[in-house]
Amino acid sequence: MIDLLVAAAVAAGPGTSAIRISPTRNDDRSVTLTPADMFALADSAQHKDDTGTAEAIYRALATNPELEIRNEARFRLARMFEKERRLTESAVLLRSILDEQPSAQRVRLELADLLVKMGDEAAARRELRAVRAGPLPAEVAQQVDRFSEALRARKPMGGTIDVAVASDSNVNRATRSDTLGTVIGDFTLDKDARAQSGRGIAVQGQSYGRIAFGRDANLLGTLSASANLYRKSRFNDVSLGASFGPELTVGSFQLHPSVGGSRRWYGHDPFTDAASLQLDAAHPIAATAQIHGSLAASRIWNHLNSLESGHSYSGSMTVEAALSETSGCGITLTGIRQSLEDPGYSDVTGEVSLFGWHEAGRLTLSSALTFGRLVADQRLALYPVKRDDTLYRATLAATARQVQFRGFAPTMSLTWERNRSPIEIYDYGRTVFNMGVVRAF
Repeated sequence: MIDLLVAAAVAAGPGTSAIRISPTRNDDRSVTLTPADMFALADSAQHKDDTGTAEAIYRALATNPELEIRNEARFRLARMFEKERRLTESAVLLRSILDEQPSAQRVRLELADLLVKMGDEAAARRELRAVRAGPLPAEVAQQVDRFSEALRARKPMGGTIDVAVASDSNVNRATRSDTLGTVIGDFTLDKDARAQSGRGIAVQGQSYGRIAFGRDANLLGTLSASANLYRKSRFNDVSLGASFGPELTVGSFQLHPSVGGSRRWYGHDPFTDAASLQLDAAHPIAATAQIHGSLAASRIWNHLNSLESGHSYSGSMTVEAALSETSGCGITLTGIRQSLEDPGYSDVTGEVSLFGWHEAGRLTLSSALTFGRLVADQRLALYPVKRDDTLYRATLAATARQVQFRGFAPTMSLTWERNRSPIEIYDYGRTVFNMGVVRAF
């Protein structure tokens, strides 16, 4: 009989609020299943460890036209998936509830807890700030605060990967000018030294592992890689890096000092190597806002031009805040000092970036605007003036979470970039369109 009930539940369709079935064609007896009956049947199946039956019933209920019924079914199914360690599927279901009910604070708390178990602590903290941006009873606000302080049980290992097809109007960030002005006259630039458009694949990935040392400390190791690969392989840009160091909780501060190394290839040849020391720190400055800072010092070896080898020092500060359950914004300030072998390549860079995001139903929209200035210490002997650049960058992106496969969703982004420089070889513009897949939460 239970198989028959499940079959009826699955076949009921999205317009059904109750199911009426007959055991045989000639039998007048019938059974009417209300959503409450179906929930009870699913609970009974779970208690008997018949998760396949429970899942079938919950999925049928998730198509119900009544918002409360379908979201209750999604929530129960998400909790069942979590117990089965199907964390990605659980997170997608919770996110689908929030798409329709952004003020469902309990669901958002469950999602934050799940993201912690998946190792995505930054996303978990963002969800907690979104919770605090909405109206909360005092006892729930205290629960959120306790949860924020308890974000220490991190996933021991994991990884992420994003893949996109990229169309870039200027893959080598080069000038469109045919000539280069110098102190001894104008030079004609080779074709490869001018802007080249191209289509390719952009891949980014990261893996990590943690070892716990007590309640407030972990040892974290990361391995990251990125690659922009084109049909013209001489423009391929590949990077590989690794770092490790302790994660420490000191009061309300999260600290992560680390040591690392990286290599970058351009075309078929090694381009740069770097060894670095870095300190990251995060601190909540309000119930809905957080500040994050980073300081780094690096030693750089340039394999193509030894005059560009030397030291780099950088610092950044980001303030991020939730404006409501579905939107937020932030600002990032960045400063970089490069002290290289040739003062003409040494420079100071400053950037300010404004960013924001909004959950529009099942679509996540984000944008960013960046303004930057770069000033060289001295002019290079070949050029009549020293480098004095101004950078503008704008990015729009959208992720459609309702079209997902195993936790990944399609995404699109459009970036426009313009760097103005008195030296033609550094003066460029580019437009990049990416279409790929990312995680759906």
